[in-house]
Amino acid sequence: MVQSWTCESMKIFSGNSQPEMALGIARKLGVPLGVAQVERFSDGEISVSIGETVRGCDVFVIQSTRTPVNDHLMELLIMIDAFRRASAGRINAVIPYYGYARQDRKVKARDPITAKLVANLLTQAGADRVITMDVHSEQIQGYFDIPMDNLIGGPILSRYFTDKGFYRADDVVLVAPDIGSVTRTRKFAERLGAPIAIIDKRRPRPNVSEIMNIIGDVSGKRCVMVDDMIDTGGTIANAACALMAHGAREVYAAASHAVLSGNAPDRLQDSPLTEVVLLDTIRMEPEKMRDKFRILSCVDLFSEAIHRVHENEPVSTIFS
Repeated sequence: MVQSWTCESMKIFSGNSQPEMALGIARKLGVPLGVAQVERFSDGEISVSIGETVRGCDVFVIQSTRTPVNDHLMELLIMIDAFRRASAGRINAVIPYYGYARQDRKVKARDPITAKLVANLLTQAGADRVITMDVHSEQIQGYFDIPMDNLIGGPILSRYFTDKGFYRADDVVLVAPDIGSVTRTRKFAERLGAPIAIIDKRRPRPNVSEIMNIIGDVSGKRCVMVDDMIDTGGTIANAACALMAHGAREVYAAASHAVLSGNAPDRLQDSPLTEVVLLDTIRMEPEKMRDKFRILSCVDLFSEAIHRVHENEPVSTIFS
């Protein structure tokens, strides 16, 4: 992966959502973390103060739009504006978890397309590039009029299961928890040399899912469910119960983004899942951590991508 070096023209800054990741990236790249204060006025307004010159620099600001989403998004927008007004040479918004991505189309009349609105806000604030990971729907890349790099977390997750002996094992099957996850699951299955199964479910109302059918053979198998995020945990927990009811030996879950709203941590801990493997695109608060959770770092991947962007090298070849 990335070797350390010193580059005065590259600067790494962090908002309040992902300071540990930003520090890890800065150390990996061999540059100090930029000096910036992101605070609140007494009425809740966000105050940003950049404590060093960025004139002509290649600035990378690390900020996931995790809960509270609106606060962290607003922090990012104000920081981008501050860098633009300070004459930064190029402003790169590094958003490991891109919030509002699920609102990517009109489901019914008079619905907003908020994922596009957020893309417009980032562009208008002054971002020159966006780097994110496993955005919920790939068409969001077309919402931007600036370059967008969508990194893939699957290789990190699949490497974990390869190390656990899941590679080309006869008793392993990859499971798509819904129709929308089939493509992601198929790519994951190719890395492990395993077949796939699909869970056909319907969602009677938002954040409520009902398992319908399982397409594929899971009897006696070690099942790995793959998704881009786990939010309330209802889909994954219900699917795990359905898989066990259909004879699965073990059920694992793997996802890039640990949104984990409400009582999701307890729901997953109390489910039949053997293990829940997650990336650190969203900072895991200590009160949300459970025994079944395994958190994998994507600092190396983001460091490599930032290095390549800074050096004007291709990012896609990381995954070749």
